[in-house]
Amino acid sequence: MKFPNIFKPIRIKNTVFNNRIIATPAGPYHDKAIGGAGVIITGSVNVSRKRASYSRPDEPYAFDKYQIEATRNRVIVAHQAGAKASLELIHSGQYARVDDYAIGPVDLVRADGTIVKAMDEQMMDEVANDWAETAKRAKETGFDLVMLHFAHGWLPAEFLSPLFNKRTDEYGGSFENRIKFPKMIIDRVREAVGHDFIVDMRISASEIVDGSIEFEDVLEFIKIVEDKLDMVHISAGLDINYEGNVHMAPTIFKEHMPNVEWAAEVKRNVKIPVSVVGAIMSPAEAESIIAEGKADFVALGRPLIADPFWPQKAKEGRDEDIVPCLRCQYCYHISTERKNVGCSVNPRYTRYDMVPLELPKAKQSKKVVIVGGGPAGMKAALVADERGHEVTLLEKHESLGGALRYSAYEELKIDLYNYMNYLITQIGKSGVTVKLGVEATPEQIKQLSPDAIIVATGAVPFTPPIKGVEQSHVMGALDVYTRMDEVGNEVVLVGGGSTGCELGIELARHGKQVTIMEAGDLLAKNGNILYRVGLRQAMEKQETLRTKLNVKIVEISADGVIYEEAGERKQISADTVILSTGMRTTPALIDSFYGIVPDTFVIGDANKPRNVMDATREGYFIAKNL
Repeated sequence: MKFPNIFKPIRIKNTVFNNRIIATPAGPYHDKAIGGAGVIITGSVNVSRKRASYSRPDEPYAFDKYQIEATRNRVIVAHQAGAKASLELIHSGQYARVDDYAIGPVDLVRADGTIVKAMDEQMMDEVANDWAETAKRAKETGFDLVMLHFAHGWLPAEFLSPLFNKRTDEYGGSFENRIKFPKMIIDRVREAVGHDFIVDMRISASEIVDGSIEFEDVLEFIKIVEDKLDMVHISAGLDINYEGNVHMAPTIFKEHMPNVEWAAEVKRNVKIPVSVVGAIMSPAEAESIIAEGKADFVALGRPLIADPFWPQKAKEGRDEDIVPCLRCQYCYHISTERKNVGCSVNPRYTRYDMVPLELPKAKQSKKVVIVGGGPAGMKAALVADERGHEVTLLEKHESLGGALRYSAYEELKIDLYNYMNYLITQIGKSGVTVKLGVEATPEQIKQLSPDAIIVATGAVPFTPPIKGVEQSHVMGALDVYTRMDEVGNEVVLVGGGSTGCELGIELARHGKQVTIMEAGDLLAKNGNILYRVGLRQAMEKQETLRTKLNVKIVEISADGVIYEEAGERKQISADTVILSTGMRTTPALIDSFYGIVPDTFVIGDANKPRNVMDATREGYFIAKNL
């Protein structure tokens, strides 16, 4: 077996787990339940009927009379392929959605005007009993274990962390005081479920925000309560503000497996099994964590959204067939303000009624010609081939990848690079006929006698009409990667979109003095919220990188850039000027492919320059419906 350690069974009390993979409660769990994970955390439930929900004030209690069957169904779904069913128990504390008031460690008024009342001992007693009762009901309903959510800024974490807990009584101040209420919850839960039921606890090793709880205190708390727990789940960050969100769900600006060393330190200090979550992207990474004894379980969130069958493929040694997660954050409703939530590489996510688990074969096989081997073209080719069509893919370059080819040059783009290689590998395994180094023309396509044409030719860089743009020290952002030795020490980067900002970070890491100049008032306007927060944090770490917003480039001179800022004309010196001013479609090229056959479609950046999610989605749906 290629990854023996992550598929080594483990016994906890009377329960044997088939493997070391935990599916976190991120997103729906139906596909994950048959994808091979050892544990399926089937979402979260509020422990209290009132003032506990982060979703809405009237969210039903999962174990009420008219909800119990739906809750029971979670167990049935999780068990259908041999996984163990877990349930995350949560109380949102001061961040709960309420009609009247929320409760938390201290009195305060939230930014939205909601009143938060400090919990007195009677409230603590009631809420601790709610945790215990909910855990007991979960056990009675058939769950194999529960996970107590003590992480990410929810109620128990609010008491543990001095960031939230400003109390001056016996439940605040010192570490010993701050742990009293969280410990009360755990004690009550254990008493309610008995000693034969598995209790897990999720906790942030660090909230990674100034003024929050230190890892040493987190570790000490775990050691104090471990005799009442059976497992502990190590996470990081907060779920209640953007600064903490980017550590809870690490963006591309953070390394893979950022929480593993914390987990390893916990494991060295406790006797109960330890799990760890956070950007564990590949089976090889997961295997290394278990093999090196740094944790007993790996918990996967976004990777199982990208490919719910990640565990099954890893078990079969087919890790090259796993669809890689891009860490783009579009699956996370917080990042998108609940708009256009989806997965860049898995079109089925959030669209289960439109995207079947298995593609049906086409009623009639067609000859399909696809022009362009970027992400949209390759996805369309794979789907059309899977449906039984005869597919020919024409690519003008000597390699597939399209715009993803540039991901090979930046450390930040490792996840994109992995996705490109995944697509190329799948094309190689498919029945798609690939012709490289072929710049398609209408005449060539006619000779192939297609029934359908899919145009996925991508977009081209836009060169703005700036005086001096034709000079030799001016280059496009995409040219930099192959001309890095020509880039001078002082760099002005025109355009503060995501491409320009990521390139600016890369150049700063190479020791360049970089100034990004953006006409608008926001960097990476095309990115989602958490991407922009992660980007800002990454940029702040680069001492040789600075930005200028709301500026207009007037002229590029031989030794710099002339610009206008607040109505005043200024100049900045530069050895190299890089244009990152967006992409444009190629209407004349696209129009030339129309009229050959009626079924002609334009997808991806050729349709409109956007992102990988749009390219994947369009490639999938057009090919699915041929």
